[in-house]
Amino acid sequence: MYKIAVLPCDGIGPEVIREGLKVLAVAAEKYGIKYETTDYDIGGDRYLRTGEILPESVMAELAEMDAIYLGSVGHPDVTPGILEKGILLKIRFEFDQYVNLRPIKLYPGVWTPIKDKGPEDIDFMVVRENTEDMYVGIGGTMKQDTPDEVALQTAVYTRKGTERIIRYAFELCRKRARKHTLHMVDKANVLTYGHGLWTRTYAEVGKEYPDIKQEHAFVDACCMWFVKNPEWFDTVVTTNMFGDIITDLGAMIQGGMGVAASGNVNPEGVSMFEPIHGSAPKYTGQNVICPIATIAAASMMLDHLGETEAAAAIERAISEALSSGKLGDLSTKSGISTTEQGDLVASLVR
Repeated sequence: MYKIAVLPCDGIGPEVIREGLKVLAVAAEKYGIKYETTDYDIGGDRYLRTGEILPESVMAELAEMDAIYLGSVGHPDVTPGILEKGILLKIRFEFDQYVNLRPIKLYPGVWTPIKDKGPEDIDFMVVRENTEDMYVGIGGTMKQDTPDEVALQTAVYTRKGTERIIRYAFELCRKRARKHTLHMVDKANVLTYGHGLWTRTYAEVGKEYPDIKQEHAFVDACCMWFVKNPEWFDTVVTTNMFGDIITDLGAMIQGGMGVAASGNVNPEGVSMFEPIHGSAPKYTGQNVICPIATIAAASMMLDHLGETEAAAAIERAISEALSSGKLGDLSTKSGISTTEQGDLVASLVR
């Protein structure tokens, strides 16, 4: 019996989570998976009502879960950063979810802005380090709001953190068994200390994986090649900051935020799965948001839990639904409701 925490959170989050849970229920019934969900009232509305973001009592309960399923974070009446740090970063850091997994996959029937590229060209995985770099929050300011203001934001890289994410990426590349190629993306020609650690660790760990072709790209060149030659990539490993940037570029070449899912993974602990899009508050309650990314996140969650058949069934259903043309252009003006899109994928899983 899997225990899954559900955090619908803000804006359109509850709407897309509803469809993800709908598809999850069908897959679970078909493949004999037993699970129970617990909903948590976390997000902007709770913060405005009570002043609480993520109480320690809730964190203690989340620690006992097998997985966390999250909708979206962000409220128009809450200063940006408060909820993101108080929910997303708190969960990632306190549960040591050091792997951010981002599949960059162009499904059949989905438009990409890259001319002459198709699903066979855009199918790779970005492994982003998720608990170090500038996100650790070390820094400060002096003489704030004066002409002499100084601001410091320190990027932190450890050998332990660097080695474990690089090793995870090598193992994933081997498991994918696609092109047997791993790209490490950094800026070691300028960021010589922290990224020098990455370069040396990549080379040392790489000796243990002679079956994996080991490539390297500076982050600016990587951005060019994602657009020009996405077919070069199989598995990519990179730092927290650069991973944050290049995965949004990846989302665009795979067709947009509506199809991009992610996992925040601790291989030995509780992990969290979510779409990468925001809370889109202006569309709240209109039933027009594409739920495919959230449904894909459910597939990632099942795969992480070891339910590979059910995960693959959802993935096939997503691909079939998108290639059918029945979901329109995936925009809010497609004329296909959030509910109808979830119903279609669920029927294909069934």
